[in-house]
Amino acid sequence: MKAVTLSQIADRVGIKKPSLYNHFASKDELMNSMYHFIREQAGRNAAPLPDIGKTDADAEEILLESFRSYYAFVTQEDMLKFFRVLYSERSTSAAAARIMLEESERMINSVKSLFYALVVHGRMKNDDVDTAALSYAMTIHAMTDRYIDMMTAGVDADVLPEAERYIRWFCAKMR
Repeated sequence: MKAVTLSQIADRVGIKKPSLYNHFASKDELMNSMYHFIREQAGRNAAPLPDIGKTDADAEEILLESFRSYYAFVTQEDMLKFFRVLYSERSTSAAAARIMLEESERMINSVKSLFYALVVHGRMKNDDVDTAALSYAMTIHAMTDRYIDMMTAGVDADVLPEAERYIRWFCAKMR
């Protein structure tokens, strides 16, 4: 993103640079808006998670399904392309780092909500749900980052067995 100017972006979309400023004050704001737009579009295509109160599924089944849904979400073509740009920029771009941080925080908060629901519905026992959720979310997040790196590197790998082993191990520890 550093190499791309707002003039180049305006030219690419067929408008003048001043018109672009009518919508975005900076390239960082444009990048943040792109993230929210792409995330919203990907979310519309994502499979809904089961209602924990209305399913007989155990924690393992629910976590496996939530991982599959999250993985499908982040690897949708536009999300994946955008994340690849962000990954390459986040160490030197505050805007890219903020977006990646926001995505991490969203994931952590979603997992916390999921874990609290699992505890409330008797599907999981844990005295420290926040720490368990943080540990789980960051592990799944790191595994997903690794899988994206593997795809980018052209490494052919089936990601589900490794994630499924981790989720089964994690759920065994939470019983």
